[in-house]
Amino acid sequence: MAQTFPKKEKLKSKKLIEQLFATGQSVSAFPLRLVFLPTAFDDGVIAKTGVSVSKRYFKTAVDRNRIKRLMREIYRLNKATYFNNITTQYAFMILYIGKDKPTLTQVETRMNHLFEKFLNKVSETEKLNSDEQIT
Repeated sequence: MAQTFPKKEKLKSKKLIEQLFATGQSVSAFPLRLVFLPTAFDDGVIAKTGVSVSKRYFKTAVDRNRIKRLMREIYRLNKATYFNNITTQYAFMILYIGKDKPTLTQVETRMNHLFEKFLNKVSETEKLNSDEQIT
């Protein structure tokens, strides 16, 4: 998986975003929260990802855009590490839920922790599903 974040990997479908928040699962590593939903895409990408920052805590667009840029960059650099071995397609929304402006290293450490939690949760649910099929 290349270290790029092309347009086809960006989560833009309003229907899918609504479905993601209505029925998706989530994991948190403060100040980040990952909402995910297993889906099927026609274009063959493993994951479609969106990022969001609350207007409540960051009033100016400059601050919100900087945090989103940091999150997208860290996702772009680390997605190959975490998503090379998954086979299910997912829709992701990464939310920044903190109140303070983060640095690049803070976002990087928390996002790595967040992805590890995600992989653990997914492997647990897959294990439970396989155990249920056996019985």
